[in-house]
Amino acid sequence: MRNREPTVINRDSGGGWAVAAILLIVVITGGFILYASGYLGDRNVNIDVSLPKVQALEPVTK
Repeated sequence: MRNREPTVINRDSGGGWAVAAILLIVVITGGFILYASGYLGDRNVNIDVSLPKVQALEPVTK
């Protein structure tokens, strides 16, 4: 019996890159549509926080 090296079969067809590229195009297009329609562009995202006023303690004099 001969000693043979193992045969490596490359089954990768490269379809993963195509799927990633299509998903990237869909995400960019969807983001642009949301921004252009004003859904993301005209919203007020300011957060107004009103903190209670804290008065400093007066120094104690003897």
